[in-house]
Amino acid sequence: MMNITAPLSKPLHRDSRPAIAMALVVLTLMLLAVARPIDHDESQYVAAAVLAWGKLPYRDFAYLQTPLQPLLFAPIAALAGTFAYPTLRLTNALLGAITIAMVAAAAREGGAPARVAYACAGLFAACDIFLFSVCVARNDALPAAMLAGACWLVLGTANGKGSRRVAMATGMLLAGAAAAKISYAVPAAAYGLYALFDRNHRPVALTLGAAPLVALVGWLWLIAPGAFWFEVIGFPVRAPIDWYAGGPKAAKLSMLSKLFDMLKFLALGPALLALWAVARQGLPRPRTRAVDLLIVAGLVAALLPMPTWRQYLLPLLPPLFIRLGIAWHARPPSSTQRVVAIILACGGIAASLESLALAARDGLPMTQAARDSAAIAAALDSARITGPIATLSPQFVPATARPIDPRFATGPFFYRSRALLDSRQARRWQMIGSDAALPIMPPPAALLIGGEDRWTSGNGTIDAALRRHPPFDRWRPLPVASSRFRLYAPPPAQRMALTRLP
Repeated sequence: MMNITAPLSKPLHRDSRPAIAMALVVLTLMLLAVARPIDHDESQYVAAAVLAWGKLPYRDFAYLQTPLQPLLFAPIAALAGTFAYPTLRLTNALLGAITIAMVAAAAREGGAPARVAYACAGLFAACDIFLFSVCVARNDALPAAMLAGACWLVLGTANGKGSRRVAMATGMLLAGAAAAKISYAVPAAAYGLYALFDRNHRPVALTLGAAPLVALVGWLWLIAPGAFWFEVIGFPVRAPIDWYAGGPKAAKLSMLSKLFDMLKFLALGPALLALWAVARQGLPRPRTRAVDLLIVAGLVAALLPMPTWRQYLLPLLPPLFIRLGIAWHARPPSSTQRVVAIILACGGIAASLESLALAARDGLPMTQAARDSAAIAAALDSARITGPIATLSPQFVPATARPIDPRFATGPFFYRSRALLDSRQARRWQMIGSDAALPIMPPPAALLIGGEDRWTSGNGTIDAALRRHPPFDRWRPLPVASSRFRLYAPPPAQRMALTRLP
């Protein structure tokens, strides 16, 4: 009979070390998630997750990405309630930890020994691209985890472990990544084409696995075709030109600037070293051909948007560091390469360490966000305002227990556009731009200003433009116990009619 107390008398088993390391990774990423500065990029993702509990993207509110994340995260945001914003950050941190684990598992599936696989997963985790992307409430962590999981299955298939179920799971993961962020459609399409030429990857089963996600995206397209096309395709292509062209940052749209930015972001961590080590192996080997193709596809996906930001390079990293583990198993790194890897890893985590240092000095940004939201809620309580809040920083609204005005679900990103849509079309698709001269009708219950500014990597002139937008230009300020935020409301006689949007 098995003695269930026996393990208690033995020293810690070596096999438990990966689990302990994984727990430390989860705790570290969660700490970084609450220590990272607030970023205005988070606005639309928090708003979408909150609004998607009972509403549909494109039909009921604007969402400038493919739709999977808000649909999956809506129950999480609903359960979190007033803690939706920090909970969504912590959810992404957990997904980041899963991505690291899948990179290690995939490298081992590719033949790398445990020590090499874990080292390469650690180098992956030390990239600033990764750390930023998974420690804020954006839409990067979910598709990255799905892509890393798909890489693990792809390598298993290349090793002869493929089956119909594995192919269906791979198709579902790759389609899910693309349904969460459109740039992941490039790796998904690349692997789909590869499967047509290598039948061991079962293209029919792959397609069947992708079909439910394709059907979901297609259904949302059919019920709001114009809004879907503009928000998912048209806006990402046209908005950067609209915002940067003719301004002080117009050079960001040049190819030279793109190449410089890509090198800069890749250099904040060991990604450039990984690219060099993988390229050094020469032509792809049969077992790694599919992963090598995913690396190229991730690079293409990063090159397509204009301008380039660090999170755009994330699709490249999981297959790259998986492939690094395989390359270093075949040709172990020299002592020089190891030293360079450590130095680059230190550079990659520098920004995260700075965030922790600033949080230790000034307090956690998530704690300060909670204080600000409590002050806003107290001001709204005092004025007896319970209706929807208009703001370019909707990530702060859930903590006030008030609804977000769905017309401002995109945060500052559509509002700052100048001529992408005419006023009638924008209003039909539940959006309001700064070029609209007509008053916002029906008006929301209150206006929140202050979250779109330099302290959130934003631009205060956009918030100022919203403050001047009719009817807000005639509204009265409410006292708020926060140095960052300002609250405005219509005269008391008009407030009772504004408790909810029709």
